[in-house]
Amino acid sequence: MNKLEALFDAVIVKPLEEDDEKMYGSIFIPDAGKDRNEKGTVIAAGPGVEVAGVGFVPTVVKVGDVVILPTMGFSKLQFQGDEYYIGNEKQILAKITDNE
Repeated sequence: MNKLEALFDAVIVKPLEEDDEKMYGSIFIPDAGKDRNEKGTVIAAGPGVEVAGVGFVPTVVKVGDVVILPTMGFSKLQFQGDEYYIGNEKQILAKITDNE
């Protein structure tokens, strides 16, 4: 079976389902007009990237991290019937952590 593997400083994120669509009586109102940041779970992260004058810089996010993506910048990817986002780690806006 094929699987996705991130290279260099790329990150592959599976979007989390958030249902912001509303029903008013029997009328369905989609949430298509709003620009919002996407939240998702990292399913693959590349090892890092070589930076001139600095050396090897490893990725910070790890598989399983929940992250916030920008509204633009990550590419949508269809793979084996599922939708994913793929982009450079430095484009991730935030990582959601527990306050423990």
